[in-house]
Amino acid sequence: MSNQVERLEHNMVKITVTVPAVDFDKARTQAYNRQKKSISLPGFRKGHAPQQLVEKMYGPEVFYEDAANLCINNTYNDEAQSTDLEFVSRPSFDVEQMEKGKDFIYTAEVAVRPEVKLGEYKGIEVKKQEIVVSDEDVDNEVKKEQEKNSRLVDVTDRAVEDGDTVILDYAGYADGEQFEGGTAENQTLVIGSNSFIPGFEEQLIGAKIDEEKEVSVTFPEKYHAADLAGKEAVFKCTVHKIQKKELPEIDDDFAKDVSEFDTLAEYKEDVKKNLTRQREDAARTEKENQAVDKLIEASEMDIPDAMVDAQTEQEFDRFAQQLQSQGIPMDMYLQYQGSNADKLREEMKPQSLKQIQTRLVLEAVAEAEHIEITDERIDEEIKKIADQYKMEFEDLKKSVGDLEKEQMKKDLAVQEAVTLIAENAKEV
Repeated sequence: MSNQVERLEHNMVKITVTVPAVDFDKARTQAYNRQKKSISLPGFRKGHAPQQLVEKMYGPEVFYEDAANLCINNTYNDEAQSTDLEFVSRPSFDVEQMEKGKDFIYTAEVAVRPEVKLGEYKGIEVKKQEIVVSDEDVDNEVKKEQEKNSRLVDVTDRAVEDGDTVILDYAGYADGEQFEGGTAENQTLVIGSNSFIPGFEEQLIGAKIDEEKEVSVTFPEKYHAADLAGKEAVFKCTVHKIQKKELPEIDDDFAKDVSEFDTLAEYKEDVKKNLTRQREDAARTEKENQAVDKLIEASEMDIPDAMVDAQTEQEFDRFAQQLQSQGIPMDMYLQYQGSNADKLREEMKPQSLKQIQTRLVLEAVAEAEHIEITDERIDEEIKKIADQYKMEFEDLKKSVGDLEKEQMKKDLAVQEAVTLIAENAKEV
């Protein structure tokens, strides 16, 4: 077995692997053994035709494809590891020579980790973040809590108003025919929430209980149901119940109900402290983001397209899993958005590139500063996770393998690099 490594442009390499002819012949035999149960030749029971006769009948190429896949699967990982290169994408294979009695030769083109020419990472200028919490900000937070503690009360002496919650039946008609998916009973709707088709909710204002009201709308041009997109429709609606929101008074009793404090003044002071802390955290994050962005601009790295594609595929799969956890299949999401998988991947590429650039420069800073994460620090992180999920520390520690610990060390080193850059940045 032998390989040859050729450096290509943009941090791509081509590995040429030569598999001895004897091993290729063994792979052909292995491919034959896998397929022989389905092979029939005159004069032989199904599955008992000799390999030589099968190849004579159909040509030696009959088992080439499977044999090639076996050779590649059996050799690539070992040959790739022998190069001591760090690969950052999936390989693209191509067969150079495949013939009975000859060496099997294939190539694999794959992206390697780019080198980073690191810009100056100390003294980066960033915009100063002002942290101000006004009385109005505090009042707005208190009002949010007031909204959370509101209750709905039935209204029987008036028609629907903006902000009301209504329980209604409706049936939709387009071109005079009732359409699928346009009918519901006892549907809850908050007027003004904009959760229905534009124009629908506003036309319910003034509707009285148990009185039918017709609502005329036009479906959006990019509506997820293509047969309704851009069409005019009429909904026959009947409101069965009207409810309005009743808010509690903002006073000392309110403060006691929603907090650990006895007075409204104490509660507001605590709200102000929390807001200040949140804005300090946000300002710190913004400072870090600005500093890292400036460092990326000041650094040089040649990111191979295959590396971006690999990162994009990871992000695509992660997004699909998130959707699935919410009970939304990816196909349904794409249909609703009027998009497709290729378009979504293309939209994800700029963010994938940014993620790669960020990771590379931060790892370069960690290396330049000789940032090392100790085993004790890893234990601290495992302890935090154990506490968060109410697990036993020792049990969790035993379940974390060496590869996971190494990844944790890399991630923590990157975090420390971010902190170092931000702490040394100049606010202007």
